[in-house]
Amino acid sequence: MEDRSEPPSSEITPENTYLNRRAFLKAGVLAASVLATGTLYRRLNTPSSAPVNAKEINVVAPIGPPESGFHVDEPRTSFQDITHYNNFYEFSTNKDAVADAAADFMTSSWKVEVGGLVNKPKVFDLDDILKIAQAEERVYRMRCVEGWSMVIPWAGYSLSKLLKRVDPLGSAKYVAMQTLLDPRRMPGQNTSVLQWPYVEGLRMDEAMHPLAILASGIYGHALPPQDGAPLRLVVPWKYGFKGIKSIVKIMLVETQPATTWNIAAPSEYGFYANVNPNVDHPRWSQATEQRIGESGRRRTLMFNGYERQVGSLYTGMDLRKNF
Repeated sequence: MEDRSEPPSSEITPENTYLNRRAFLKAGVLAASVLATGTLYRRLNTPSSAPVNAKEINVVAPIGPPESGFHVDEPRTSFQDITHYNNFYEFSTNKDAVADAAADFMTSSWKVEVGGLVNKPKVFDLDDILKIAQAEERVYRMRCVEGWSMVIPWAGYSLSKLLKRVDPLGSAKYVAMQTLLDPRRMPGQNTSVLQWPYVEGLRMDEAMHPLAILASGIYGHALPPQDGAPLRLVVPWKYGFKGIKSIVKIMLVETQPATTWNIAAPSEYGFYANVNPNVDHPRWSQATEQRIGESGRRRTLMFNGYERQVGSLYTGMDLRKNF
């Protein structure tokens, strides 16, 4: 296992970026975040290198033509980094601490309610959802709004396959999603760092796009708690915070739903959150990114490199206004 007692500088989100995103946080939490960031913290606190005990799952190659975007031919980020460098505020605001904080999170008897504007609402057991379709390996770029990125081999299937099971009504225009709310199991929910439960949403056409997946694994193993077990959303052309984790509710609705980061800072985090190097965050550039495990920064691609697949979804839309 890689020694991360002193990780390379390339793996550290720039301190000004980390702090900027948390500028709205309340004073006590912000102070903790400052201490939890940068070299000083890493000298005082050793990032977890605990092994991840996730069971192997059956995953097949992506089912689609090369131009589908289901697989990017770029070096994959290590399993160690994917599972020990996480944004999951339900457990900790410190990326390096999430794995340990979530280690005892149990997902037995997990259920997901899918309803709203549908003909066949249903509460699914986890096993029922996993059986809807064969899990495919989708190797996607992941771009965080903070300016770092990874390449992750997810296991999952297109979200559209689940939505079709409940037979959406024509009046359904958006999909609203919700994370588990249980402060006993997710201790970060005992803080006011964000409004809980975490909520996210997509337009129906975005949700039905084959690139948008319901993920249940990474690297051929079940999702570890720190990565959003047992089910999470992955939308590779959007910033990572759109990938809501530990989903318990999916509602089809007529109007645009509220989303957690937009509630927290509406001038900084829009509903769409499409990766766009031409639209900067109000306080930092989005033109480049730090790929975890690489030295130097690389140019950020429009729609995270998936413009060919999803650009038509936004034809005629003012992407500066609808950021």
